[in-house]
Amino acid sequence: MSAAVIMDAAGRLLLVRKAGTTAFMQPGGKPEPGETPDVTLARELHEELGLRLALTDLEALGEYSAAAANEPGFVVVADVFRVDIRDQIPEVSAEIEELRWVTRAEASDIEVAPLAATYFLPEA
Repeated sequence: MSAAVIMDAAGRLLLVRKAGTTAFMQPGGKPEPGETPDVTLARELHEELGLRLALTDLEALGEYSAAAANEPGFVVVADVFRVDIRDQIPEVSAEIEELRWVTRAEASDIEVAPLAATYFLPEA
């Protein structure tokens, strides 16, 4: 799968919650046949949040793994990219029910997927 690290000017991380789930996670998703991780992420961000991105807007951070938030007993392995959305405003679409911009402190009252909580939530 591919996942995004999208930060706002205040240093908060964008997290989303899919319909029918309780955990907030980084936007992203699973590849279609033949897609590379960056192409997958650009497509998912367009489908889920209405963002229009060039592949040059994505900076590969590496492969990360953590317990899957919505599939107990499974591990998610994600190609993670820092994404520059410039002045675009993400909007809930497709299977996304809610989005939030959070710091680690602000995330203490919501369920956050292990991948985001472990590696990417900012301290401030």
